[in-house]
Amino acid sequence: MFREVFEQYDWNEVKSQIYAATREDVQAALNAATLSLKDFAALISPAAAPFLEQMIHKSMLLTRQRFGNNMQMYIPMYLSNECKNICTYCGFSLQNKVPRKTLTGAEILQEAEAVKALGFEHLLLVTGEDGHMVGMPYFRQAISLLRPHFAQLSMEVQPMEEEEYRELSGLGIHTVLVYQETYHQADYQLHHPKGRKSNFHYRLATPDRLGKAGMHKIGLGVLIGLEDWRTDSFFTALHLTYLEKQYWKTRYSISFPRLRPFSGGLHPKVEMSDRELVQLICAYRLFNPDVELSISTREEARFRDLLCQVGITSMSAGSRTNPGGYTINRESLEQFEISDERSVAEVVASLCSQGLNPVWKDWSHIW
Repeated sequence: MFREVFEQYDWNEVKSQIYAATREDVQAALNAATLSLKDFAALISPAAAPFLEQMIHKSMLLTRQRFGNNMQMYIPMYLSNECKNICTYCGFSLQNKVPRKTLTGAEILQEAEAVKALGFEHLLLVTGEDGHMVGMPYFRQAISLLRPHFAQLSMEVQPMEEEEYRELSGLGIHTVLVYQETYHQADYQLHHPKGRKSNFHYRLATPDRLGKAGMHKIGLGVLIGLEDWRTDSFFTALHLTYLEKQYWKTRYSISFPRLRPFSGGLHPKVEMSDRELVQLICAYRLFNPDVELSISTREEARFRDLLCQVGITSMSAGSRTNPGGYTINRESLEQFEISDERSVAEVVASLCSQGLNPVWKDWSHIW
């Protein structure tokens, strides 16, 4: 289990090593044919900032070599904002006195029709974490309704058990995203004081349960801003390295959600500049040329256009982050604020103008 690997590392020691990296360490990483975790630490360190242009150039080459000019397109569908957790940064948090909504079967199909009309074949199903309102019975119903209409279904919901993940895979779920939020255990507890999500180690073990269940793809990441982003990213890379060795048949993706405002929002503990996010994305690409890198509509339009050139391989467009947001419930509380408010057509036109090919459907599963 990853916990055994994780507990061999001390947060403060890792942080010190990252910030102690030198120009020579960065140059060695840039010249290495295969990068180690030490090399990755150098590339995300302050010492790498003067080398950003070189990192961008290498990242662009590696991305085009591995993924061509393709950009996978997906869209989130929020099924429910019911949640039993208290999370200090989330609009769905239990203590927020907001109207709660869980889509009915008819409403799910209504939303599906709307996003299909936009051209999407990859659908990310998202809920708050409420195992009673949106547990396996609800997921079975939702998947059975949506599976005939989409080439790929992914999920971002509460952590579940291995046998449940195995059933979800059999029902047609292709990918599960599970963000640790932060690998700093004390700060994790600070931001998750109540609910099942308060169990740090249960969440940490979720990718292991997914791997054992044979899930096709696992998505990792942290909420950038809760803690030092460089140290959190090192632990994400450590987690990725472990998973790829342990569950080598599974594919992996990394996402980069930066802390965004919501109603009564939390100010980031550690700010990350746009330049630093570019540095992090390039570091991941140099460290792991095969990993998929995804960006959401949290980021601004012009910045997303830039990121598409330097290493991102998957992106959302036209997103709504509340249940029924595409058809019946456009004005209710969202989980977080989006920044790229362009229409799907505008995003596609921008990608094409950059010589990129929006991919709506990259494979089909025969049921």
